[in-house]
Amino acid sequence: MPSSPEEKGFGQADPLLRRWAEKVFQPEDEVLREIRERSIREGLPAIAVGNFDGLHLEVLARAAGALKAVEIGTLGGYSGVCLLRGMGPHGVLHTFEFSEKHARVAGESFHKAGVAARAHIHLGPAATTLREIDAEAPFDLVFIDADKVGYPAYLAWAADHLREGGLLLADNAFGFGEIHRESTDPGVVALQKFNQELAGGGRFRATMLPTAEGLAMGVKVR
Repeated sequence: MPSSPEEKGFGQADPLLRRWAEKVFQPEDEVLREIRERSIREGLPAIAVGNFDGLHLEVLARAAGALKAVEIGTLGGYSGVCLLRGMGPHGVLHTFEFSEKHARVAGESFHKAGVAARAHIHLGPAATTLREIDAEAPFDLVFIDADKVGYPAYLAWAADHLREGGLLLADNAFGFGEIHRESTDPGVVALQKFNQELAGGGRFRATMLPTAEGLAMGVKVR
């Protein structure tokens, strides 16, 4: 039997292993596939979370026992449906979206997935509209997948509005493969700041799930 190497790899890029995992774990069902395909037909950018990322969100929401969650960056509703599936019948998601068109597509997605009553879409820049739910804190889970320049501010908001033991998740934390390089790109610089603060700021105990895009995860400790 093959043995595990002394130096463990970070992530798995073998396409054969990916196909094996998709066959066994079946991360995307017909409901999610319809959301992805309809979003693209409607002209939304093809930047929704990957099928396994969606499964990660569902399973992590279940593991956290999340009943009140916040999503920053709704897009077509794919990730929001995944989160709500993991939150059970009493879970509520506040999801924030800048684009009116994206919000309309997401509303249809939530309806078709049977979770519309538990998904509250807030339209406008999250930097200001997040204030609409300040009074409902503390939250159990915050998922960030929006404008990359805003990640440090969204992290600060999450640190102040999550319960102790609450879960912070953020997609694209690898900065599209540029996070480890010196950069003048505002988005990459912001993601570098975000990762440094999440890992070393003292409010979270954090790790990195080595998905293709990098899924940062932190548990609020103070």
